[in-house]
Amino acid sequence: MRAQYRGRVDNRQAIGSWLSGPRAAAEEMGVDFGHRGERLGLPAEGPGSIAPLGRRFGAVFIDWALCMLIAYALLADGEPQRAGNWALLIFFVLSVVTVGTVGCTPGKRLLGLRVIGEGGGRLSLPRVLLRSVLLVLVIPAVIWDRDTRGLHDRLSRAVQVRI
Repeated sequence: MRAQYRGRVDNRQAIGSWLSGPRAAAEEMGVDFGHRGERLGLPAEGPGSIAPLGRRFGAVFIDWALCMLIAYALLADGEPQRAGNWALLIFFVLSVVTVGTVGCTPGKRLLGLRVIGEGGGRLSLPRVLLRSVLLVLVIPAVIWDRDTRGLHDRLSRAVQVRI
C-alpha cells in the first residue's frame, strides 16, 4: 500500500523495485527463482557451480592484458592503436585454442574457472568458435540471463563454472 503524506502518494517502494530490477521485485512478491545454475543442474556453491561475475571479469581483464602485452611487444611496432587491433585477434585465437583444448584461458585458470558445455562435457570446435566470435563482439557478452550467463555462452550452450 502506498502511504499518503500531505496529499501526495509515496512512490518510494515502486521506485526501489524499479532500481533493483524485475527479479528483486518478483522475489518481493514471493517468486522463488532458486540459485544461479539450478535450471542447469549445477550446485549452488563450490566446484561446478556458476562462476561469479567478479572472477569472470577478472579473468577477461587478465587475458586482455596478456594479449595487449603480446601485441605491443611483437606486432605493433610501438603504436598503441595497432596494438589494440592486434590484441583483438590474439584474444580471439587465445580463446579458441585454450577453451577448445583445455577448457579455460590463462586468466580463467588463474582465477579457478572453466568453460564447459551445458551437459558437463567439453565444447566442440564449432561451439568454441561461435562463443569466441560473440565474445570478441562484446555486446553478447554483456547481455545476461537470470543465471548470469552471457548471450555468448547461451548461444554456444556453454557455462562458466568454478573449478
